[in-house]
Amino acid sequence: MLALALLGGASGAQAQDISVETMKAVTQELSSDAFEGRAPGSPGEERTVALLEREFAKAGLQPGNRGSWVQDVPLVEITAKNVTPLIFTGGRTPLSLAYGPEMVAATYRITPHVAIKDSPVVFVGYGINAPEKGWNDYAGLDVKGKTVLVLVNDPDYAMEGLDGPFSGRAMTYYGRWTYKYEEAARQGAAAAIIIHDTVPAAYGWNVVQSSWTGPQHVADAANGHMDQSEAIGWITLDKARELMAGAGQNLDALMAAAKRPGFKAVDLGVKASLSFDNAIGRHRSKNVIGLLPGKARPDEYVLYTAHWDHLGRCTPAPDGDDICNGAIDNATGTAALVALAQAHAKAGAADRSIVFLAVTAEESGLLGSAYYAANPVFPLEKTAGGVNMDALSMAGLARNVTVIGKGKSGLDAYLDRALAKQKRVASAEPTPEKGFYYRSDHFSFAKLGVPMVYFEGGEDLVKGGKTAGLKAAEDYTANRYHGPKDEYDPGWDWTGTMADLRLYYDIGRALATTRDWPNWAEGDEFRAIRDSSAERRK
Repeated sequence: MLALALLGGASGAQAQDISVETMKAVTQELSSDAFEGRAPGSPGEERTVALLEREFAKAGLQPGNRGSWVQDVPLVEITAKNVTPLIFTGGRTPLSLAYGPEMVAATYRITPHVAIKDSPVVFVGYGINAPEKGWNDYAGLDVKGKTVLVLVNDPDYAMEGLDGPFSGRAMTYYGRWTYKYEEAARQGAAAAIIIHDTVPAAYGWNVVQSSWTGPQHVADAANGHMDQSEAIGWITLDKARELMAGAGQNLDALMAAAKRPGFKAVDLGVKASLSFDNAIGRHRSKNVIGLLPGKARPDEYVLYTAHWDHLGRCTPAPDGDDICNGAIDNATGTAALVALAQAHAKAGAADRSIVFLAVTAEESGLLGSAYYAANPVFPLEKTAGGVNMDALSMAGLARNVTVIGKGKSGLDAYLDRALAKQKRVASAEPTPEKGFYYRSDHFSFAKLGVPMVYFEGGEDLVKGGKTAGLKAAEDYTANRYHGPKDEYDPGWDWTGTMADLRLYYDIGRALATTRDWPNWAEGDEFRAIRDSSAERRK
């Protein structure tokens, strides 16, 4: 109760209805070594699904998928084996990049073997084709059978404001690595390699290495994703500099040129070779769905979402620990689903039905939420909106929350009202260049028209202010994010997390008790599809 007292008191259901003991117990269990990092298709998944079914039932929810707690999500696990070095020839001297410390490689293709042999290498800047912005890094270029080198983020990521051609400092989807590979495939590239740079990528090479080595997951597909590039991957900035120097180029000069409209791709005059085998396994992962039926309009829905998965076993820490436990990311958000289910069930049915959706394979590219959005158990046109929870903060009580995508939808008003009860405020992202809007499960629903609010613990801490908040965020990214040391800590400060859970509760409860139908802001990229779904709702 201390946190809420500091912030002006509780609201909605009584504060004790959201149990910190549930949060601690579920987070600790999910992130224990027994769950092996909760990789999809692993014994850790089986344990996770069983835990969620048990806890949702105890909370008083009903199975959400026509009598079942789960929705099958067809996935393919692809594990690269026998990866050769990535070799560049034709420059001043051959360059060989070692798998792991200097480069990573994978494929979306469901194929037992990948072989890139003497593929001409072209530097394509940011690899963007955006006709509506008059920008095409592939203009006049044929990259079929070639390897493209691509910069991460957008051309204007280093701007201070948000008024550049690609929203200035705020990353657009064109800046996400997923887009880079999608566009390279559309252009026919045999391989697409992103040059890692910590600032525009928003994480260090340690994150790339741990995330891109070991089993990778893709959605199953009838065509085996054979329309994708044969190989995708990353190389370190230092090795990219060596490659450019050997080709008679200067990487800094090329990066500067790529930021300007009219940039022309550069054939480096070198060739790339790489091969690896793939161990392939198909399995049906699980989204877990619990339902609290509404009493007045049960065919209208409010969503709570969080991803239960993490990386499983990953690049070992110096002490040999190779389990990426994912305590913060996202055992905390998964535990929040359970704690909020308990609170809502105790408060009784709302007018609208409330859906608690724990999705799989977020770490593999939002695959579980994308599958639900494409195959919804509850129609999206009947879904009023929702709340997404990912990696809750253990930095302590903050005066603010950081809203990912502030100003995009009418759900901001719901958050503002909830914050006012706690005498807190909503802040825009301090680091919009990191592209968080495209990195969690709300995006799967947003792009199909459903407003989703997603916010993180604020950086303006009651103890230490913004300096302490920034230090805590940087420490987590550098030392725990997507690594084996994201582990449960009995000494965590839960005050900020529990205050944020009050917000999640209040937003969901208000949305479940109103006739309001939130929409995206005028001119927002998702407004048209929401307007179209409103017609279907009638």
